Amino acid sequence: MPRTRRLTTGLAALAMLALAACGGGDSGDDNSITVWTTDTLPDRVAATEAIIKKFTAETGIEVDLVGVAEDQFTQTLTSAAAAGDLPDVIGSLSLASVRTLAANDLLDTESAAAVVESLGEDTFSQEALALTSDGDTQLSVPSEIWSQLLIYRKDLFEQAGLAPPETYDDIAAAAQELNTGDVAGFVGPTAPGDSFTQQTFEHIALANGCELVDDSGEVVLDSSECVGAFDFYGNLVTDYSIPGAQDVDTVRAQYFAGKAAMIVWSTFILDEMAGLRDDALPSCPECRKDPAFLAENSGFVTALQGPDGAEPAQFGEVVSWAIPTGSSSDSAQQFVEYLMADGYVDWIAIAPEGKFPAREGTQDNAQEYVEKWDTLPVGVDTKAPLSDFYPPEVLEVLRTGPEAFDRWGIVQGQGDLVGAILGELPVPKAVAELASGEVDAQTAAEDAAESVRSIQESLP
Repeated sequence: MPRTRRLTTGLAALAMLALAACGGGDSGDDNSITVWTTDTLPDRVAATEAIIKKFTAETGIEVDLVGVAEDQFTQTLTSAAAAGDLPDVIGSLSLASVRTLAANDLLDTESAAAVVESLGEDTFSQEALALTSDGDTQLSVPSEIWSQLLIYRKDLFEQAGLAPPETYDDIAAAAQELNTGDVAGFVGPTAPGDSFTQQTFEHIALANGCELVDDSGEVVLDSSECVGAFDFYGNLVTDYSIPGAQDVDTVRAQYFAGKAAMIVWSTFILDEMAGLRDDALPSCPECRKDPAFLAENSGFVTALQGPDGAEPAQFGEVVSWAIPTGSSSDSAQQFVEYLMADGYVDWIAIAPEGKFPAREGTQDNAQEYVEKWDTLPVGVDTKAPLSDFYPPEVLEVLRTGPEAFDRWGIVQGQGDLVGAILGELPVPKAVAELASGEVDAQTAAEDAAESVRSIQESLP
């Protein structure tokens, strides 16, 4: 499922502790490092430990892998900084987390740059490098990418003679046409306390040129572009969706039951849609005979275009390895390089549906890792390559998605603000009020903007 870390508490404490943390995390033993991971699912931890075992056998460097729950990350980080005991490497970091660490001077950016340079800057997705950089400073090492997708029932679209839903007009027309008693035209999240609501709305809003802040850092959620995005999304979820608050689980469930013509979800849905997870099996009438029915009859749109948007845009996440200040830098660099080279295929194989390689290839083969990604088995209870269920044109859509990535506040240097709003979730609150009819689009945009300005003013 989509990954978004809530980095809200402890930001002021991090700022005060930054100097204390510098130089405090090095144990003095360069043959032993501590690595944090926020990916704490047992099967993924076991797979990570297997990769670490190979790394230790090759280098002699012992690794202590520590799982840190996402909702405890900031608290754990603050405590470690206070004790001068930051880890040597942190994995599975979101863009907002990377920017928060950077804002508090807790990143060894020279080590991150050294890793990228050693592996070859041109072997990485240039979009991933741009999103993990601050000007000319490489903040972290981008590892993998997941994309937000608009997923639609291709069979229903073809029967109705509808164009793929690539623009606001396309989506609105299809939602109206396909909204029947049995099928909702579009199902989107409206739950005020769900970060998935934020991700989905941001995906829709970026298409219309709606940004969180402008280049100077001023909050602009009440711009005409954002009002237009709120109006569009509000109409979809009130006129063509299913009554009641929808969240990350119910949106997927409605599509899997065959009750939604369109949804927005991340690439993490791909294995589930193919019937490879027993705890999230498609349940549509056709799925009972063919568990992969939805995989075979769904279309995928990455970047969307709104009437006020300059170009198509898409929400996506770039996940990184970060090397904190004061780390055992030589061993930390060796570890990250190994995970991005000799151990890289094993790493992305942990969950290929949500780990599209940010390092696309090597100096000898520019597409080596992308080509291997095509063949990696996905799933939990049953495993098979994505190519067994999705045609080449769909996999190509997933490859090219990152080219249109944009993110609120990241490129404007407001990552600490992004992290903060993911905790208080003012945008999902405004979406929920809009969906319930409590406010109109203009008021929703103004309320969201006012709340974000308040959060921004409270940051150190």
